[in-house]
Amino acid sequence: MQNPPENPPKIDDSVHDHLPDIVDLVMEMGSSPPASWAAARLEALVETATGYAKAASSENTRDAYAKDWRHFTSWCRREGFDPMPPSSQVIGLYIGACAAGDPKRGVPSLSVATIERRLSGLAWNFTQRGQPMDRADRHIATVLAGIRRKHAKPPRQKEAVLGEDLLAMLETLGHDLRGLRDRAILLLGFSGGLRRSEIVGLDVARDEHSDGAGWIDIFPDKGVLVTLRGKTGWREVEVGRGSSDQSCPVVALETWIKFGRIARGPLFRRIFKDNKTVDVERLSDKHVARLVKQTALAAGVRSDLPEGERELLFAGHSLRAGLASSAEIEERYVQKQLGHASAEMTRKYQRRRDRFRTNLTKASGL
Repeated sequence: MQNPPENPPKIDDSVHDHLPDIVDLVMEMGSSPPASWAAARLEALVETATGYAKAASSENTRDAYAKDWRHFTSWCRREGFDPMPPSSQVIGLYIGACAAGDPKRGVPSLSVATIERRLSGLAWNFTQRGQPMDRADRHIATVLAGIRRKHAKPPRQKEAVLGEDLLAMLETLGHDLRGLRDRAILLLGFSGGLRRSEIVGLDVARDEHSDGAGWIDIFPDKGVLVTLRGKTGWREVEVGRGSSDQSCPVVALETWIKFGRIARGPLFRRIFKDNKTVDVERLSDKHVARLVKQTALAAGVRSDLPEGERELLFAGHSLRAGLASSAEIEERYVQKQLGHASAEMTRKYQRRRDRFRTNLTKASGL
């Protein structure tokens, strides 16, 4: 047995965010690692394992958790606390400060949802550093309960774009290349009940080396099969043909793929200013949110409300909620399409469909 190399490979600090104990693990394999554990081999193993660790969560989630950690550690430095090891008392003070804000310093108070997300981010970061946080500790749980009681507001859900709304929104789009792409995005997002990240994460065909979230298979006589990689594994979404070419997601997809000349790679891409050249890079999911908002406002959806209120109503989730609210079909089919584990979650997306359908007042004899 040979001694470990005198100059082991340098491991980037970011590795420890995902595999904090990997070096310790290697050394625990034996006081004298075999000769095959050369520096280059160890570095390659670290790189491979880190890649898998990163794949355990989405890039957006990792970015959010990194932001949460930076916010917490900055607060600790200002207040004179040590962020490590995790202290329930310090964390309780931190979430209290987040809820109260600091008007004198221009620091706004955070919403209950943001504070809860921050706690999740802290818990993840502490766990990655080998020192789990006890979220159930009274110093955290009691303060959080008080924050919820005092500051919690009724949830503000995005307005559901119903079937007739979507048809009006499609009419606001042109018939140029950009219009063809956006029409396909709206129709596929609505009929598939897809999240905006799922829409832009699709590839035109299966690719084992893609960084996307899934791909589509078009069956000319039936519809489109969307294969998606979700938080709990892979799932399939069936998108059938529409009653007319103008409202058919399959026709819209076929038209965009043909004129956009999409043979492989990302399905939805940025289009250059000349409106003739399609980029090779994947479209940002923010485009879906902007597209829904712009077309809904242009089509006059919820024109009964003031302009300022209407601008806040629509986003990418409006498509997903719209399918759940529009589809007059058994709830279990809607639940399957949205990929929900429970019917209760599906009902949260059915904005107007079930209101007053059951009248308990009359049922009680009044």
